[in-house]
Amino acid sequence: MKMKLPVSIALCAVSLFAGVAEARTVIQNKGSDTLVNVAQAWAEAYQKVDPKVAVAVSGGGSGTGIAALINGTVDIANASRAMKKKEIALAEKHGQHPLQHVVGFDALAVYVNKNNPAKSLSFEQLRDIFSRKGHARKWSDVGLTVPGCKNDEIVVVSRQNNSGTYAYFKKAVLGKKGKYRSGTLDMHGSKDVVDLVEKTPCAIGYSGLAYATEHVKTACIVGDKGGDCVNPSVATASDHSYPIARPLFMYTNGEAKGAIKQYLDWILSDAGQCIILAKGYAPMKAVSCK
Repeated sequence: MKMKLPVSIALCAVSLFAGVAEARTVIQNKGSDTLVNVAQAWAEAYQKVDPKVAVAVSGGGSGTGIAALINGTVDIANASRAMKKKEIALAEKHGQHPLQHVVGFDALAVYVNKNNPAKSLSFEQLRDIFSRKGHARKWSDVGLTVPGCKNDEIVVVSRQNNSGTYAYFKKAVLGKKGKYRSGTLDMHGSKDVVDLVEKTPCAIGYSGLAYATEHVKTACIVGDKGGDCVNPSVATASDHSYPIARPLFMYTNGEAKGAIKQYLDWILSDAGQCIILAKGYAPMKAVSCK
């Protein structure tokens, strides 16, 4: 018989100095690879705010975190996409009541090799490259000659389908009924996408802006409404002028209470929002950071 245990558990730790047992609360936090670095930074910083609370962080993708929330095995699920209606219904069926908390914003960047001459890419071109119905299979199909890309064939780098980044890019760029082309190289993590694009002259991929390095280029993007192309940045994610800007979420089972509520309140405070800004994401509000 399967038994469900409370996720937040109190551990008994012996204080070497006071010589007394002290209750310690552990908050289980799992999900989005986009958010995992900032989630770890939050967890580490919070140890100094409240030493009696430990936050255990793991990634695995938005789908992994949401599944854990549905099963009642995590306190906070990180997600770079909103939960689907069917996921919420399944959670309710399991006695969970997902509540969404927006904790920041991200510019989902399109990465190309640093030698790629592309200055801007439109949604139409991105669909032609990434979509199953697209016709761009070579860089010359979009009017580009890429140094080092000897066979001219576009290497499309994507994320695995349990990733919120995968789902958000699909919906925002390819459309509600759009499908990725076959033959994409599906990476487990956001950093893996950027690393592969860096090493592969023919490659193009997408990932959170926080994973940008000086060894790759981020394309300026023109949305479906046309107009000027917009570069991904913290500022353009904040004002939503970047066409692939997205909110970042944490989900709890119902209204957060106790240590979980205090932790979420701290994340949304200036201290927590300065950490997300330092990690390359846009905070929920204007903050003054030291």
